[in-house]
Amino acid sequence: MTRLSAEMLAADAPEPITSAGHAQLGIAVLAGIAVIVLLITKSKLHAFLALTIGSLALGAFAGAPLDKVITSFSTGLGSTVAGVGVLIALGAILGKMLADSGGADEIVDTILAKAGGRSMPWAMVLIASVIGLPLFFEVGVVLLIPVVLMVAKRGNYSLMRIGIPALAGLSVMHGLVPPHPGPLVAIDAVNADLGVTLALGVLVAIPTVIIAGPVFSKYAARWVDVPAPERMIPQRASEDLERRPGFGPTLFTILLPVVLMLAKALVDIVIDDPENTVQRIFDVIGSPLIALLSAVLVGIFTLLRPAGFGKERLSPLVEKSLAPIAGILLIVGAGGGFKQTLIDTGVGQMVLEISEDWSIPALLLAWLIAVAIRLATGSATVATVSAAGLVAPLAADMSTTHAALLVLAIGAGSLFFSHVNDAGFWLVKEYFGLSVGQNIKTWSVMETIISVVAGGIVLLLSLLI
Repeated sequence: MTRLSAEMLAADAPEPITSAGHAQLGIAVLAGIAVIVLLITKSKLHAFLALTIGSLALGAFAGAPLDKVITSFSTGLGSTVAGVGVLIALGAILGKMLADSGGADEIVDTILAKAGGRSMPWAMVLIASVIGLPLFFEVGVVLLIPVVLMVAKRGNYSLMRIGIPALAGLSVMHGLVPPHPGPLVAIDAVNADLGVTLALGVLVAIPTVIIAGPVFSKYAARWVDVPAPERMIPQRASEDLERRPGFGPTLFTILLPVVLMLAKALVDIVIDDPENTVQRIFDVIGSPLIALLSAVLVGIFTLLRPAGFGKERLSPLVEKSLAPIAGILLIVGAGGGFKQTLIDTGVGQMVLEISEDWSIPALLLAWLIAVAIRLATGSATVATVSAAGLVAPLAADMSTTHAALLVLAIGAGSLFFSHVNDAGFWLVKEYFGLSVGQNIKTWSVMETIISVVAGGIVLLLSLLI
């Protein structure tokens, strides 16, 4: 486990925009987070506005000049959107292409055709994990819910036995594996390597999704034994299509950016010479921007053309894919502004010194902060961007692998115990036709298992690598 020396890093820390002591800074942090929480939960304000106002409140309570607070917030917002904005947009386009072309349904149907009986929960977690790589959580839920309900009804399965593995696969991908917004913004905040984080994220995700999915679903089905609600079986996207892309080309398109980014990380480790021609080539083709852009361009030929989409449908599809992510981009950007305000007021340095004084492992501290903000706000994205801002200075002298593990610790903490202040809680409840109590016993417990298991694996890996 990496421990940090506050004394070693103090000299490199930027001059804070306020001279407040630890006590005042501690009060400022609590007040700033309290403002964000109250605005989101009580006033029902959009998280973008809440984070903006909370950042200004933090600076004011810390005694910093307001003009410098505004500069810090604007700088952080700009750098964060510059770092992850295009990646989120490309991910959204790829996800829309996958959904509208029927490629997602082709993956689902092919795997289901080869599964049955006891293997069905394992098939569902495999489907959700593959589909969940390029899709946002909410989109993945909407795509997979019809499949979950139809499989449960036709096979006479308990809804929880089929539904929990699908939800676990989507949630784990959303919280731990880039190019999802949460992991991307945490990578940007702590300057982690995306390829290494992706590789370790997949490594952590596999045992986590097995325990929280097929294994836990056995118990969830006993606790809440409900049939699939008839009224919630919607039409599938590909039912209106005359043809759809094949399984092989669709899977190739989904995995292409993952393979390119992992290849870059592997070449960087094996060659480790920035002047080497091979490494420079992989640094380009394995960069997140080129990897995702390549998948989108390939998808035009492997997903859209086979589904009968002409040139005239490409531009409207891209427009429709970008509209829903406007709010996500603003939240991520405001989270970056909040992070920069935390750093510039000296809060990051304070957290670093406290972690040294209390001998708290950096990864555990990151997980605990993310858990606290997740429980308070209900938003995994807000928890991730806020926690990343608080613990970013802890990554200053970390190795590449430990910086990646710090990102994963934050991501794991951001998934802890989804409850009534989380939009995802109500999405799952309504689709599955559950009561609040039943949803807590199943969905909320599943999210907690994901958070604890993933956090535990991250801590274990930090001792081994």
